[in-house]
Amino acid sequence: MNREQKYRRLEQASPEEMSALRKKVEDSGWRQTYHIQPITGLLNDPNGFAYFAGEYHLFYQWFPLGTYHGLKYWYHTASKDLVFWRNAGIAIEPRDPHDWYGAYSGSGIVKDGKLHLMYTGNTRDRDWNRRSFQCMAVMDAAGAVTKLPEPLIDHVPEGYTEHFRDPKVWKDPDLYRCVIGAQREDATGTAVMYESSDLLNWRFAGEIKTGLKHFGYMWECPDYFELDGQGVLLFCPQGIEPQGDRFRNVYQSGYLVGKPLNRETLDFEHGAFHELDRGFDFYAPQTMEDDQGRRILVAWMGQAEIGYPTDSHGWAHCLTLPRTLELRDGKLVQQPVRELEKLRRERREVQDTLTNEKKSYAGVSGTAFELICEFADVNAESVGIEFRAGETERTVIHYDFERQILTFDRSEAGERINSKYGSTRSCRVQTKSLKLHLFVDTSSVECFINDGEEVFTSRIFPHPDSTGIRFFANNGSAGLKVAKWDLAQAVNDMEGNE
Repeated sequence: MNREQKYRRLEQASPEEMSALRKKVEDSGWRQTYHIQPITGLLNDPNGFAYFAGEYHLFYQWFPLGTYHGLKYWYHTASKDLVFWRNAGIAIEPRDPHDWYGAYSGSGIVKDGKLHLMYTGNTRDRDWNRRSFQCMAVMDAAGAVTKLPEPLIDHVPEGYTEHFRDPKVWKDPDLYRCVIGAQREDATGTAVMYESSDLLNWRFAGEIKTGLKHFGYMWECPDYFELDGQGVLLFCPQGIEPQGDRFRNVYQSGYLVGKPLNRETLDFEHGAFHELDRGFDFYAPQTMEDDQGRRILVAWMGQAEIGYPTDSHGWAHCLTLPRTLELRDGKLVQQPVRELEKLRRERREVQDTLTNEKKSYAGVSGTAFELICEFADVNAESVGIEFRAGETERTVIHYDFERQILTFDRSEAGERINSKYGSTRSCRVQTKSLKLHLFVDTSSVECFINDGEEVFTSRIFPHPDSTGIRFFANNGSAGLKVAKWDLAQAVNDMEGNE
C-alpha cells in the first residue's frame, strides 16, 4: 500500500465511494448489536474517555476509508448510561501542521466547564522521519471542538526517540500531570511524566522509575491512577516474548500495582507485571473516574498486524464493554458496569446436575446474549461450556480442576482470523467452583471468570445459524446453575453531525 492510499482524507472520497462503502458495511453479517463499532473503516484505540456535561464521552481512533491503519481521526460517541451510545461525528480532524499525518491517541479532562482533549499529533518531515507533538483540543458543552493553534509539547526530551505518544492526563491537588509512552534511544520502552499548573504550559518532570529496565521496545497507552491507597500503572509494552501461557499476543496490555507514585522522585515501587486480559483481542485500555467515583476501563477489542474477516466487509474492530476496576489482593479485578443490566430482555434459568455428559436446554441459545453459568459441588475432572455452536462450529471454555487451568478455545469458532498466534488461550485459576459471566455479541465474546478475577476478550466469526449453547462435565459430576438473557440492540449505526 502506498502513502497516498494510507493517508487519504475523508473529503477525497467521492459520494459514490462512501455510499458503496456504507452499503458494504450494512450488508455485513457480523455487525455488533451492543458494542461500539465504526460506521465505516477501522476503529482502534479508545481516547478522551471522560464524564462531562451529564454524559460519558468516548472517542476512538478512526480511519474511515479502509480497514488498514491509515490517516487517523478522532470519532466521538456519547452516552448518558454507558449502555446506549450516540454517534456524534468527527471530533478531531488531522488538518494542522502538528497533526497532518494523524491525530493519535490521548485523553480528556474537564476544566473550566469544558472538556480538554490532549493528544499526540503525528507528522513527517521531507525524509519521512516521524515527528511527534502533544496537542490540545477543547470541546464545549454543545459538542463544538476547537483545536489550539500550537502544540503544548513541541519536542521530545533528550534521550528518547520520536516514538513518544499517548498522553494520559489527570489532576492532583497541586498540579495537572500527564504520563506519556516513550522509547529510549537504546530502543527500550518506558513512560515519562510532565507537570502543569494550567493544562497549557508543561514541564518535563522525568521518567517514571520502575523495576522494569528492559521490558519491550516501546510502551504505548500508559495510564496512572490510584485505587484503595495504591498506585496502578497501566501500559502496553511492545516486543515482549511469550512465556508459557503468558504474553501470547502480538502486543501486550498489563499493569503494575504498588505504593503510590512518588511525585518528587518519580519512584514507583511495585510488584510483578500482570496481563489485563487473557484473550486474543484486547489492547490500548484507557480508564476514567466518573461522577460516582468509579474507575472505569474501556479497551480496543482488536490487535494490530492481524487480518480479521470483516476487513472485506468495509469495517474492522470494536471497543470492549465498559468495566469497573477494583483491587482484590493486589490484583486488578474487572467487572462489567452494572448499567449493562438495562440491556436484559427475556430471561431463562437452568438448574441441573451434569454427570459425564454434555447437555443443552430449551430456550438457552442465541447470538447476542448475557449468560451467568456456575459450576458447584464438583467432583468432575473438568467442566465447561460451548456456545455459538452449530454442526461444525463452537467456541469452548474449559476448566481442568486437577491442573487448575482454564482454556478459551476458538479453533472451531467459525471463519478463521489471520494470525500466527494460535487459537487457544489459557491461564491458571485456583478455585473449587467456577463462575463464568459471558457477554456474547454477533462477533465477539467477553468472559469474566469468578467475578472478574480473570477476563478473556476475543472476536469470533461464526455462521449466524450457530446459536447453540451446551454445558458439560467430564469424568464425574457437577452442579450447574445458569441464567441467560437475550440482549437489546444498543448501538446506532447512523452518523452524527460531521
